[in-house]
Amino acid sequence: MQLPLLIDGISATIVLGGTALATVLRAGWHELAVTGQALGGLWHPRFTAEQAKADLAPQVTAIVRDGVLRVTPRSTGDREFDEGTEALIRERSLDPLIARHHTFRRQRMATANTAVRTLAQAAELGPVFGMVGTLVSLSQLPTGGLDSSALNGAISTAVMTTLYGLLLANLVLAPLARMVERHAQAEENARQDVIDWLTAQLESAVPPRVQPLRPQVVPRERQHV
Repeated sequence: MQLPLLIDGISATIVLGGTALATVLRAGWHELAVTGQALGGLWHPRFTAEQAKADLAPQVTAIVRDGVLRVTPRSTGDREFDEGTEALIRERSLDPLIARHHTFRRQRMATANTAVRTLAQAAELGPVFGMVGTLVSLSQLPTGGLDSSALNGAISTAVMTTLYGLLLANLVLAPLARMVERHAQAEENARQDVIDWLTAQLESAVPPRVQPLRPQVVPRERQHV
């Protein structure tokens, strides 16, 4: 196999340009920006439960030893846990910590879902524009008679656009969508592990939130006539 024969600038332009343009028109710039953010996160260091526990351990030890009333919040560099522990200390309850976790989780999952959906749409469009390239190349066939060079060129472009569309969809876009999905799920599992650990460590040190008493209406006794 001669690899230079697999390179065709016109075919690549049709498939890549058409797929990119159609994805922009379908998804919009906002979803593309969110997708770029999610893809950029793939190359950042992964969130690990072990590192998060190590960062939170001094603060947890201080709460267990001195009580929640005497502890000053410490920054760990993770916004979710910084806001969660600060709210826990301020309100003296585990409920705000868990509430912050759920809020940040919804935001992260919304970002991941948007990125996966956008990449999946692009993966669907890749083969479509491979077919578009095939139709464009066949439309260039001479109408006045068969020219072997023109025929070979049209067939070559048709084959290459189909190949590029399939490769773009199945070797680039679809794998990227699954990478974003797996990365997001792994981070959520690790963060949930940290939340479970914090809850177990601080359950005895942080008093439960007292629910306000609601007045109960005492039913009147029926008067018998």
